[in-house]
Amino acid sequence: MKPLLGLTCSLVLYACGALNLLATDIVPGAPQEQPIAITGATIHPVASDAIEDGTVVFEDGRITAVGTDVEIPEGAKRIEAAGKHVYPALFDAHTQIGLVEISSVRGTRDMDETGQVNPNVLAWKAVNPDSEVIPVTRSNGVLLALVAASGGLLAGQSAVLQLDGWTWEDLTLRAPVAMHINWPRMRPVRNFLEGEPPTEQRRERDAALRRLEDLVTEAKSYHKARSANGDDQSRDARLEALGPVLSGELPVMVRADDLEQIQSAIAFASRHGLKLILLGGYDAVEAAELLNAHDVPVIVGGVYRLPDRRSDDYDAAYTLPERLRKAGVKFCIAGESRFAASNVRNLPYHAATAAAFGLSQDDALRAITLWPAEILGVADRVGSLEEEKDATLFIADGDILETATQVEAAFIQGREVDLDDRHKRLYRKYRERLERESNAEGDTN
Repeated sequence: MKPLLGLTCSLVLYACGALNLLATDIVPGAPQEQPIAITGATIHPVASDAIEDGTVVFEDGRITAVGTDVEIPEGAKRIEAAGKHVYPALFDAHTQIGLVEISSVRGTRDMDETGQVNPNVLAWKAVNPDSEVIPVTRSNGVLLALVAASGGLLAGQSAVLQLDGWTWEDLTLRAPVAMHINWPRMRPVRNFLEGEPPTEQRRERDAALRRLEDLVTEAKSYHKARSANGDDQSRDARLEALGPVLSGELPVMVRADDLEQIQSAIAFASRHGLKLILLGGYDAVEAAELLNAHDVPVIVGGVYRLPDRRSDDYDAAYTLPERLRKAGVKFCIAGESRFAASNVRNLPYHAATAAAFGLSQDDALRAITLWPAEILGVADRVGSLEEEKDATLFIADGDILETATQVEAAFIQGREVDLDDRHKRLYRKYRERLERESNAEGDTN
C-alpha cells in the first residue's frame, strides 16, 4: 500500500503544481482614492459622437463629467492623453472565460456539468479569477464579458463579469443574466462528422423538444404548488431555478443558427410567455420579421466563421451584422471561436471585419460596447461613457478596431488595472534571449 500511497501523493502534488502554473500572479486593482481626469484625448462616448480634445473625469468609480468644457476637481490625478483615444470597455456577450484555461486539457475545462438538464448551474461561481486568460483578454480592451456554461440541453445560468477582482464575487457585475438552452437541430445532418443516421437524429430531436416542454409544464405545476403550500412544499433545485424564467424576469438565451431552429425556439418562447435572446443567429436575417415581431435580439456568435452551407456566399458570416441592421433586428457581436476563452481578446477584430463588410465603424463599436450592455440589461452601468455610469474604460494609442492599436491603460470601476500578462512576459523573455545572442555574436566579431 505504501508505494501506491506515495504515487497518489506525487500525482496530487503534480496536479497542484500544474494548477499553480495556470494561475496569474497579477494583483487586482486597488480602489480609486482620488478623482482622475483623462485630458486631451479623443473621447468615444459611443452613445454620442466622438469628442476631439476631450476630457473624462471619474471619482469613486463613477464617471462625473465627459466633454470639452469640463471642470477638473481639485486634487485630481491628471492623465495627459493628447493623441490617444478613450473608449468604454469592450463587452463580449457570450464567453467561457474563467471556465476554460486550455481547451485541449480536460482538467482545465469547467464549462459544463454532467447530464442534459441543469437549470440550477450558476456559471459565475465556477470562474477562476486567477486565470491567465483574463489578463491577456483585458490587454486588448475587453473588460466585460457574459460568462456562461455550455453543455447539455439546458446548460444553466450566466452572469456579466468585469475582468478584475480577487474573487468571483468581486468580478460579478450582474447575476443571473440568462438561462441557456442549446436548441436541437431540426433537420438531420449528413456529413462524415455526424455518425448517427437521420432516423436516430430525428428521434433525439423529438426527445429533446418533449423534454423541454415537459420541464416547463413540471416547473409551472411546481411553482403553483409552492405558492399554495409555501415552505411545506418540498424543494427541487432545478425547478426552483426556472421560476424567474417563467415569470419573465430572466430571459432564455437560445443557441440556434438554422432557420428551423430559430422558428422553433421563438414558437416555444411565445407559447410559454418566455423572454428570448437568440445566440448564434446565422440564419437570423431570414427570420427578421419574426424576430422583430417578438422583440428578440440576436447575439451574433462570432464573425470569423465559415459558411454553414456550400451554397452560401463566402462572406455570409462577415456580412451578417450589416444584414441584421438593414432588417431592423437588434443585435450585438460576440467573439466566439473554436478556441473557447483563449481568443476573447480578438473581439474588436470580429467587429472590424463586420465593418469591412458593410457595417459602419460607429455601429461596429456599438456592437461590442453599448448594444451588448442593452441586450443583457446592464446599460445603466456600462457600455458607454456617460455621467453616473461606471468608470470602466481604457486608453488606447489608436483606433481599437485596428490590430496595430495598443491599450495603454485600463480602469474597472475606477480601479487602474495591471495590463501585464503572460504573452507580454513571454515576449520580454525571448526578446532578452535574442539580445543576449546578438551581443554575444558582436563580442565574437
